[in-house]
Amino acid sequence: MSKEVQTNSAAPQAARDDTISVRSVQEGGPERRSSITAEIMERTGIDETMIERLVRTFYDRVRQDTLIGPIFAARITDWEHHIAKLCAFWSSVALMSGRYHGQPMQRHVGLPIGGAHFDRWLDLFEATAVELCPPVAAAHFIERARRIADSLEMGVATQRGQFYRPRHSNRELDLRSLEASGAETSR
Repeated sequence: MSKEVQTNSAAPQAARDDTISVRSVQEGGPERRSSITAEIMERTGIDETMIERLVRTFYDRVRQDTLIGPIFAARITDWEHHIAKLCAFWSSVALMSGRYHGQPMQRHVGLPIGGAHFDRWLDLFEATAVELCPPVAAAHFIERARRIADSLEMGVATQRGQFYRPRHSNRELDLRSLEASGAETSR
């Protein structure tokens, strides 16, 4: 189900561009945020509808998964509320919209999760993104999901007094691989 995605130099450049954009947002206020969001939407084709479709499909799969599904089932009773939060989170992550105002690290450090859980989460996320999104959008989502997985996995490990070396975000993304994988190219 998982597709190993190799990276070219475009993903690191995109990450650098977004780092600059974060600074621009902080310095430029709401008008700057709107222009950055519009630029990302134009460049990637990502919009709120695509985010909701990705989040809903992905979490439908998570809920059915035998490894990570039970962790979510034990903690989430109102899935519609949770999906709305996750859509706001991914809007903030993917489009820099500023819609999410939570603290995801605090929600994850106490959970009974480890490397295998993060790997499975990424496998499901990457497969869903490749299936549902055009290649440029899939690469944008996947690159961010890998950084999120590394950040959360590091936070969990640190909380437990363990050392963690990032193992997801340093993998490369290749848009050609995404295109060849059969990802839909028009939305």
